[in-house]
Amino acid sequence: MTSTVPAAEAAPAERTLFDCRDSWAATIAEVARADERVVVVVNDSVGSSKLGGFQKEFPQRTINVGIAEQDMVGIGAGLANGGKVPFVSAAGCFLTARAMEQIKADVVYSQYNVKLIGQSPGVAYGDLGPTHHSIEDFSWLRTLPGITIVAPSDPDETAQVVRWAAEHDGPVYVRVSRMGVPAVHAEDYTFVPGRAVTLREGDDVTLVATGTTVVRALDAADLLAADGVAARVLAMPTIKPLDDDAVIAAARETRGIVTIEEAMVTGLGGAVAQVVVENHPAPVRSLGFRDEFAVTGSAEWLLDHHGMSPSGIATTAQTLLG
Repeated sequence: MTSTVPAAEAAPAERTLFDCRDSWAATIAEVARADERVVVVVNDSVGSSKLGGFQKEFPQRTINVGIAEQDMVGIGAGLANGGKVPFVSAAGCFLTARAMEQIKADVVYSQYNVKLIGQSPGVAYGDLGPTHHSIEDFSWLRTLPGITIVAPSDPDETAQVVRWAAEHDGPVYVRVSRMGVPAVHAEDYTFVPGRAVTLREGDDVTLVATGTTVVRALDAADLLAADGVAARVLAMPTIKPLDDDAVIAAARETRGIVTIEEAMVTGLGGAVAQVVVENHPAPVRSLGFRDEFAVTGSAEWLLDHHGMSPSGIATTAQTLLG
């Protein structure tokens, strides 16, 4: 089931861009003040996780294990087993690659109440190249039973997701964007796990986007409208559980679906395609990274280069409708 919330109105030239890590940092401190069980575990990443203020305020609740991601996740699981609510924060590329076995066995298999915070995900570390790209995380993690995977698209949604994760009993993975993004949700928006948000109505084609690509999908819808194409824009913050009803409705009510993600297309794209083929077959095109290591370059350039500029998204939609 989708909720329909209008996008915040702002022309591209007038947009204020936000680093969602600032929202994360403010919100985790707020949550910790209200719940003494909340602790953070980091891998020598206090600075990049923007947790300097948290560490100063809660020195006894900040656990820095050094560059030891497997230990970091294992310690988080142990803290959860002891009744704490650990937020395990690290660069997404190292958290989900180096510590995948610990995420699988120590956290998800055991269903411990650990919150995994993937900082600077996707290609945010673009100039550092493939070793620092975190584009496989959706694909890896969505195969694990019993984990919730969320990619907020703006600072307010990031704050809401952190608050929700603190209250939710079970494993959660949250992407916290480093790339500047504008506010895309209205002030009365409420995050609901497993629910897509209709930011724009349309009956020709559906654009399903998550995280940093949501604003690009909205811009693409503007370009399509100029050509007489009505594009529905679905923001899909929760990769798992996916909003199957919204995807099926899009397959039934529009002529096709384009997915857009700052990740391998086997993440959101694969999840959407599976729902479509099993319930209501319709044309699907997936934009993201494919069977290759993404090259070195700025995050914005990498997204544009891989077809995720507004014009690239619009062209893919036009080709699908063609």
